[in-house]
Amino acid sequence: MVIDMIETAAIGFALAVAVLALIYLVVQIGRVLGMDNGNQTMQEIAAAIQEGAAAFLNREYTFLAGFVVVVAIIIAVFLEWQIAFSFILGAIASGAAGYLGMFIAVRANVRTAAAASKSLDDGLRVAFNSGSIMGMAVVSFSLLGMTILYFLFDGDIRYITGFGFGASSIALFARVGGGIYTKAADVGADLVGKVEQGIPEDDPRNPAVIADNVGDNVGDVAGMGADLFESYSGSIIAAATLGAVVADGVGIILPFLVAAVGVIAALIGTFLVRADEGASQEDLLGVLRRSIYAASALVLVFTAAVVAIIGVGWNFFAVVLVGLVAGNGIGWFTEYFTSYTEKPTQGIAQKAETGSATLIIEGLAVGMHSTLPPVLIVAVAIMLALWLGGDNGLFAVALAGVGMLSTLGITLATDAYGPVADNAGGIAEMSDLPDEVRDRTDALDSLGNTTAATGKGFAIGSAVLTALALMAAYVQAANIDTLDLLGATMIPGLLVGAMLPYLFAALTMTAVGKAAYEIVLEVRRQFAEIPGIMERTTKPDYKTCVAISTQSALREMIVPGALAVVVPLFIGFLLGAQALAGMLLGAIVSGFVLAVMMANSGGAWDNAKKWIETGVMGGKGSDAHKAAVVGDTVGDPFKDTSGPALNILIKLMSIVSLVFASEFGAGLLNMF
Repeated sequence: MVIDMIETAAIGFALAVAVLALIYLVVQIGRVLGMDNGNQTMQEIAAAIQEGAAAFLNREYTFLAGFVVVVAIIIAVFLEWQIAFSFILGAIASGAAGYLGMFIAVRANVRTAAAASKSLDDGLRVAFNSGSIMGMAVVSFSLLGMTILYFLFDGDIRYITGFGFGASSIALFARVGGGIYTKAADVGADLVGKVEQGIPEDDPRNPAVIADNVGDNVGDVAGMGADLFESYSGSIIAAATLGAVVADGVGIILPFLVAAVGVIAALIGTFLVRADEGASQEDLLGVLRRSIYAASALVLVFTAAVVAIIGVGWNFFAVVLVGLVAGNGIGWFTEYFTSYTEKPTQGIAQKAETGSATLIIEGLAVGMHSTLPPVLIVAVAIMLALWLGGDNGLFAVALAGVGMLSTLGITLATDAYGPVADNAGGIAEMSDLPDEVRDRTDALDSLGNTTAATGKGFAIGSAVLTALALMAAYVQAANIDTLDLLGATMIPGLLVGAMLPYLFAALTMTAVGKAAYEIVLEVRRQFAEIPGIMERTTKPDYKTCVAISTQSALREMIVPGALAVVVPLFIGFLLGAQALAGMLLGAIVSGFVLAVMMANSGGAWDNAKKWIETGVMGGKGSDAHKAAVVGDTVGDPFKDTSGPALNILIKLMSIVSLVFASEFGAGLLNMF
């Protein structure tokens, strides 16, 4: 394909915006690292967290490097070397974005604690600025990689699909591995430290406290960064793949342009984050909402300019509007169901008066109830996109996904800042900083739980739109004219697909349970066998818990991660292209609903505990608090391991199917 002047200018603009975001990254990194990093005790604790996080990611990436090389060779041999090259670049870019986010987060945590010693606004700014580095790293690395590939391969989107495959592969393993690590350490630390020993969260006497803080970074920063890198890249690839037939090919460049103006809008939005001393949770939420809504409004203004300049139909501007409204709508309802200022989470906390069982039952019910708004929002968004798109309805669905994620630079910043605030609270506790400092970091941490749930809502909602678009591209690439819902292989495919998210969730939940079991035994052993821990005359052995979490996470992530790659290939080659389409449909539907339920139940349980810790219902140490801690530990793998990984599962299976679509036929069983 020969790239004409409009395409060259458009992709060149997207490339320039990616470079602009990189410049912002460099400046912001210098600002964050130039902040006060506290006293000697704080620096020593931060150094231990940095060492543990780097050790885990180095080992994880070493394993993933071998996986990437093997898969790239298979792609080069059976498909084309260009796709293999794109696959490798996507994997490297995804891993680099996650690693950079983690690198900054483990250095921003101690600086946030030091800043919170001055004021709430100072603490919020440092934590949010570190989160914005993660957000801008994701969008800039993604846009940079895909625009370079666009020029390198003369605009042939077939080859760029490999970039999405590489990003998805890294994302799934990073999310699952990091999620297992963080929740094993968190559950182990809570069950023995807070419940059995009655010591505060992040107490330095808890042998698992450093592993817990390390986990916040490798799971909730590096893992989430790789997750949303894959979401962002996949949405653009899906829309560009389907856009070749829209407006004489202009549909290919439109997703890149919407993404590029979204980066500019997000950059502007980051400067609107400020908080007054003593701000309530509602005030803090309002600060972040204001920045996100402002960025969304700017995206619409810039998209209108793009539509006018390139001469594409105004119906596609409306499609981007649909995506933005849907994303913000999902975010608002996620906040409602998970924030402790709202009735659903307060209702969960009130059930703690009768024990952990009733609290868990209520949390599950809230999570199930919370699926109603996002499902309706996404359903309406799909119908509107199909109607607005006309003959290009599926492209419009994909473009709505790009619109939903166009402000990712700032929405991810509000997510990635949460673990930094959480770590800052831990460092404040372990360094014996004044109570008002811990109060400020607790306020930031609780806000982070809500914004993290909101980020997961964005990721899950966009995953459905992107996965549907990728599936449509797969149907096109596999030369499937019509899908026969009553066909011999379609219904089995649907059933298998609907079951896969539950199997995947079971594997990851079991993995967390196994790893947490080992941590619990080790923490109990240290309390029993090492004298002086409770009296603070002897330091616990933090490194053993870090090593257990690392080994368990790397061991347990392999089977769930391989499932997403192997099953689509198995179904496609054995039962054929039709069956695989059915499997993808089943997985998208059940995975969406299950992911929302798990993410919101987990977030609500966590914030129910936080609400009690503000002093209501007896506060910390009460029976209600102990029940809420149990609920929180149940919710940990829900919201930080299984739930968020499900959206990667459905997209990775979709993009694997797209990459290998030409190789599937009627299926081996149907040949006899």
